[in-house]
Amino acid sequence: MTAALSLPQREVWTVDDLAELPPDLPYELVNGRLILLSPGFVHQFVCGEVFVALRHNCPAGYSPVLDLSLDVGRYSEPRPDVVVMDTSHIDQHPPPVEDAVLAVEVVSKDSKVRDVYDKAGMYAAAGVKHYWVIDPLGDKISLAEHVLEPKPRRYAIARQTTDRFTTDEPYPITIDLPALTARRDAFLARAKLAE
Repeated sequence: MTAALSLPQREVWTVDDLAELPPDLPYELVNGRLILLSPGFVHQFVCGEVFVALRHNCPAGYSPVLDLSLDVGRYSEPRPDVVVMDTSHIDQHPPPVEDAVLAVEVVSKDSKVRDVYDKAGMYAAAGVKHYWVIDPLGDKISLAEHVLEPKPRRYAIARQTTDRFTTDEPYPITIDLPALTARRDAFLARAKLAE
């Protein structure tokens, strides 16, 4: 038997309110909205593969991290699916968003608007120079690379691809999207056979 989770009712949440949550509850706070997280297999598979790709060639002083809360402000404490951090403030929890070199969000069925619009605006306003949105829900897994425009602080899509993605920013990184798509499709086909 599982006990039902009872959360305080609020129209707008602040980071101070987060202390009332159970310590092991996966959440993020985006523009005053509390979001409870429950990612699925494909989402987590893609996050893991992106983490491994980001770890390769990662320079000293930086580190990719999975599911890390960031201190953005009073009404926001997002948890990018994968984030490359300057390791200067690893003793702070949550670390300041200014230490994020690259934020990566992997879209799930209920997060597309939040990932493409809400978080993009929040990360841009905070000065995160590189932001990727990876969408594993289409026929082919796609990656949209956003780069920060300085004035006004907003993102421009530098490119969107379903092919092999290679960049030198913020350091040399390659993600083989066709290979990820093939593995995802194999997982889904196997699951369909098991039905």
